[in-house]
Amino acid sequence: QVHLVESGGGLVQPGGSLRLSCVASGFTFSRYAMSWYRQAPGKERELVARITAAGGSTNSADSKGRFTISRDNAKNTVYLQMNSLKPEDTAVYYCNADSGIVAGKRYNYWGRGTQVTVSS
Repeated sequence: QVHLVESGGGLVQPGGSLRLSCVASGFTFSRYAMSWYRQAPGKERELVARITAAGGSTNSADSKGRFTISRDNAKNTVYLQMNSLKPEDTAVYYCNADSGIVAGKRYNYWGRGTQVTVSS
C-alpha cells in the first residue's frame, strides 16, 4: 500500500523558514519524480517544485530563489526547504509521486497535505 506522509508545516512569521518532509512507502521511491504542490483557500492546486528520479529540479517562478527541493533515496524522503516566507505562501502543501509512463501505464500518488501558515 502506497503512503506519502508530509510533515513540517506550521505557523511562521513573514521572512521565516520551514522545512517540509514527505516520507514515502509502498513503491520504488528512487524511480519516481517527486513534487510539492500547494493549494490556498479558493485557489487551484499549483506546482511549487519538482525533482526528477535523476535529481534534476525545477521550481515555479514564485518559489524560485526561495524554496529548494531535495531528496534522499536512502530514506525514501523528499524535502522542501522554504525560506523568506510570505503571507501569500499560506496553503496546504502536498507531496506527489509520479512514475512517468512505464510500460504504457502511469502511477501517480498524493499525500494528505500539511498546512503552512505565514502570518505575524
